[in-house]
Amino acid sequence: MHVREILDSHSQAPADSQPILIRCIEACFDCAQTCTSCADASTAEESVRDLAQSIRTCSDCAGICVATGQAASRQTGDNTEVLGTQLQTCMTACGVCAAECEKHAAHHEHHRICGEVCRACEAACRSLIAALP
Repeated sequence: MHVREILDSHSQAPADSQPILIRCIEACFDCAQTCTSCADASTAEESVRDLAQSIRTCSDCAGICVATGQAASRQTGDNTEVLGTQLQTCMTACGVCAAECEKHAAHHEHHRICGEVCRACEAACRSLIAALP
């Protein structure tokens, strides 16, 4: 991704929390893609009916991660309260999705991977919340 280059050229991007911000933005978009792929892979499994909850949590998490990555990418003006709430929502979605994927990780590699990526995104959001003014 080119997040770093864009933020380096952005006149209003915060220099002090930039590495944490970049990590979070990248984690959100990575998680969104991973959750989308995991949900899709689940629809191809023979046990697809047993994976309905996983498909739902992955799909919800993907959408929330995209919205969070977009909100975190916007640096002009200030909307810290909304960003903080969105990051908290993303942490919740990632935690729920990770827990659901972890239930199926022993049988499906895509669930193991998705669970790990969700936990990483959850941690990145937590770090950015801690760095907010």
